[in-house]
Amino acid sequence: MEWFTAPDYWLSRLVFQRALACLYLVAFLTAALQFRALIGERGMLPVRRFVERVPFRRAPSLFQLHCSDRFFAACAWMGCAVSAGLVAGLDSLLPLWGGMLLWLVPWALYLSIVNVGQTWYSFGWESLLLEVGFLAVFLGNDEVAPPIVVLFLLRWILFRVEFGAGLIKMRGDECWRKLTCLDHHHETQPMPGPLSWFFHHLPKPLHRVEVAANHVTQLVVPVLLFTPQPVATAAAALMIVTQLWLVLSGNFSWLNWITIVLALSAVRFPADPPSVPDAPLWYEVVVLAVAALLVFLSYQPVRNMISRRQVMNRSFDPLHLVNTYGAFGSVSRVRYEVVIEGTADEVPREDSVWREYEFKGKPGDPRRWPRQFAPYHLRLDWLMWFAALSPAYAGEWFGALVERLLENDRDTLRLLRRSPFPPDAPPRYIRARLFRYRYTTWRELRETGACWERTYVREYLPPTRLAGVAQRS
Repeated sequence: MEWFTAPDYWLSRLVFQRALACLYLVAFLTAALQFRALIGERGMLPVRRFVERVPFRRAPSLFQLHCSDRFFAACAWMGCAVSAGLVAGLDSLLPLWGGMLLWLVPWALYLSIVNVGQTWYSFGWESLLLEVGFLAVFLGNDEVAPPIVVLFLLRWILFRVEFGAGLIKMRGDECWRKLTCLDHHHETQPMPGPLSWFFHHLPKPLHRVEVAANHVTQLVVPVLLFTPQPVATAAAALMIVTQLWLVLSGNFSWLNWITIVLALSAVRFPADPPSVPDAPLWYEVVVLAVAALLVFLSYQPVRNMISRRQVMNRSFDPLHLVNTYGAFGSVSRVRYEVVIEGTADEVPREDSVWREYEFKGKPGDPRRWPRQFAPYHLRLDWLMWFAALSPAYAGEWFGALVERLLENDRDTLRLLRRSPFPPDAPPRYIRARLFRYRYTTWRELRETGACWERTYVREYLPPTRLAGVAQRS
């Protein structure tokens, strides 16, 4: 079938595949370095406890069949190795069916991790990586030209990511309609980056322009993805520029980067296609069957997208084949942070010396400037942002975190930037306090060198010792 392939997109496929493999590598590296403290055998939310109560059909995973830290580590590092091989182009050295199987490996491994990751893996970009990664299996290698239907489905994902996010903003917080959300967002976003302070202090008229441009990029430009070239390429390029602007403004894990990767698949690069044979019949049958399945499954996200009760970041099947996306339907006006402290005193008193734990990414010391971590994902830091919004968000894991800190648990301390206690002398008590944070002004920054100013709000967790970890207030 001559219409089945689009030879002019061979370079688009190549760039897309290598970039996606890089994101897979980051995702697996994040899992390998953080899982023991989060979902390991002595983690805050152990996988073993999860699989004992959740059946395989609801959460398909290799860890339903066997569960141990050693096995999890082997799967995560195997994912890193396969992803690195894909970055290097190993799939192009294999026959078509071999390349497809190689792309299937990281998808199956990461699906296994996400489906047992619980709240630590509840972010929309986890499902997005899986949905895009599944389609990448059927995109082919150097033996065939890129299939048109797969390229179309990649654009369909990009459309849902952008258009769904645009709709949920217009239906959500009124500040999006008033063009005022960016008066607060850069200050209250989950994990600010090194330039977020400067973005916050841009003139307010420019913030209005940013919001208006966001609405155009998310509600108008996505439609142009389905128009003839070069309009579709221009639309994709505009999305890429917008996402790079967001990359500079904060740390959003790999959300912006995978959106850029999706947009790259819609760009037609000016390069002569290589000569390749026609696609084999079995490949055409498989691709068309998968495409038909995904179109059928798209009913749920489309229904959600047009609903007045649109929800963000939900998967409609346990394999995460088709999902719904969206972010920041509402924007916080005030930033709160949970500050965790410990003391070595046998009995905590008013004059006790409380030492603060420092996290890698979340704000703590007002004088410490935020760093760039994305696309690497600091899962604990992100969940601490939710914990500050409401203790209900941390009900499953905060008590376990306190317990691990009281034990000076090595794996947990590796998630932090610095512990105030030496390895052989854990704290006697841990407490948590809630602070309000705001960016300093230009004058305050010059005078104090601090990018944050914080004010004590209330006690979040009273002094707690290891003998009986108390419940949070």
